[in-house]
Amino acid sequence: MRKIPVLLFACYAFAAHAQIAAPAPDAPPSASAPHAATASGDAGAAKARAALDAMVAALGGDRWLSVQNAYSEGRIAAFFQGKPTGENVQYWDWKTPTEERLDLDEKKNDERNWVQIFTRNQCWEITYKGKRAMQPAPMDPDPCGDAIRRRDHSIEVAVKQWLKDPNTVLLYEGQSLAERHLAIQVTLLNANNDSITIQMDADTHLPLRRTYYWRDPVYHDRNEDVEEYDDYHNIDGLPTPFAITRYHDGDMTQQRFVFKAAYNVPLPPEGFDADAIAAKIRR
Repeated sequence: MRKIPVLLFACYAFAAHAQIAAPAPDAPPSASAPHAATASGDAGAAKARAALDAMVAALGGDRWLSVQNAYSEGRIAAFFQGKPTGENVQYWDWKTPTEERLDLDEKKNDERNWVQIFTRNQCWEITYKGKRAMQPAPMDPDPCGDAIRRRDHSIEVAVKQWLKDPNTVLLYEGQSLAERHLAIQVTLLNANNDSITIQMDADTHLPLRRTYYWRDPVYHDRNEDVEEYDDYHNIDGLPTPFAITRYHDGDMTQQRFVFKAAYNVPLPPEGFDADAIAAKIRR
């Protein structure tokens, strides 16, 4: 499997709850809980919900909530232990609420030479050798598991699924700093003790950072995954981040630079059919 980190689009990445076995979720650090508990539960939850409502309005309100698909293209740069690896690929990305197609090219032209497909519970990589399931190698990252975790902890899932669940606890955690901006921090905690923390700009209410935690299925250590959003552009009336940076346990792992984005676009003829795509890739 090619060792270019898998990417799901950040702020306008679409999501659907994955139905596969996953590592046990984890709550946010205990240090955040006392801060959230300084106000009464009802008052804190109301402030958290108001902050999330303001974020949705800033993102485009009902128009953002009703987007059917999204497209982006640009470049992805990879990092290892916070240092650039030199891997830099061009990408073309299509997303619906349940599926994603990522066309990738490591050459300096427009020939797209491999594709990654993500469905509800399967991930495929298609090259000139054909189609194969994306499986983790020993001691290597698990790109399929990482992608599904990101999808299940996206801002879209936080708003469209978790926020609607009456069992979700909302924690208003006050002001913090994100990307050197003053931010309002809110955590959503579901009935499975899984959490999504969102930091939004105190002035614009646009998302600046999204954080979640998970347990390694082998070593059972706690992992932190973070996505930061910057350089917002107005695309069809929807603020869209053109710079997305990922961190794992504090180390930068990937940066995505968007050159073009659009919403509600026609999908490729073969769409998300891995077999059809494999038949079209040059041998």
